[in-house]
Amino acid sequence: MADETGFVMFKLTASGYCCSQVMMKMALDAEEKENKDLMRAVSGLCLGAGSYQRTCGALTGGIAILGLYAGKGYDVEYPKPCYSKMADEYTDWFAAELGSTECKDIIGVCSVTDYQTNQSYRLKCGDVLVKGYRKIQEILQEHEFEFGTRDE
Repeated sequence: MADETGFVMFKLTASGYCCSQVMMKMALDAEEKENKDLMRAVSGLCLGAGSYQRTCGALTGGIAILGLYAGKGYDVEYPKPCYSKMADEYTDWFAAELGSTECKDIIGVCSVTDYQTNQSYRLKCGDVLVKGYRKIQEILQEHEFEFGTRDE
């Protein structure tokens, strides 16, 4: 995690953002945008969705990024045909790469307090975040999306 992406992600976790929020903030920052409502919404995915250490926030945050690019946003809009395929690709890769999609299996069971005060969890999460973020960029590129630039 010694590159610029890892350093930025570490600073975000040190600022109190959880994995799903780090993923989303990185995507918004790539577009030079802010969206506090979206950041608050993805906080519900922290620590394995609702703090139950189930589905990892790096997984759900990554899928949320894919949704920014290919999901439905308006009444008269439909998701792009590749959206489900991209989400499946990421989920399959995630499970194969990390051996699980569950936070408790990847970093071990912890509480919200542990996450906020124990650096070892942040380091484990940091590696997962960097790998996941890079994979999201790769998937978007393979499906002809330009990361950091999207239609609204």
